[in-house]
Amino acid sequence: MTRKSEYEAAYFTLLRAREELDHLRRYAEFLDEELARLATFARTVDDAPEVVPEKFRKLVDSTAKPLVEAVGRRRAIVLGERDRIPERISAQEAFVTECEEELAALR
Repeated sequence: MTRKSEYEAAYFTLLRAREELDHLRRYAEFLDEELARLATFARTVDDAPEVVPEKFRKLVDSTAKPLVEAVGRRRAIVLGERDRIPERISAQEAFVTECEEELAALR
């Protein structure tokens, strides 16, 4: 490989690494926002039957529990991802730093 092609390869690797870091950070934001949305939705499902007269609530009430359970399963997955994301971001930040150092050495 020529020096120029090595530099270009390192440069484009750095760009992809930075892009991946940006994606991970946006994913972390999404996870936090999703937890808030799920909490709001679950509260709404729990509170909604109160505004419907009791004689009409049977059908709505019969679907509330499975719906809240499904929200709970999704919440568990989102929480698991949120717990892992700081380590993934840290590893990607280290990779970006490594790429920056490699690029600087090739200048």
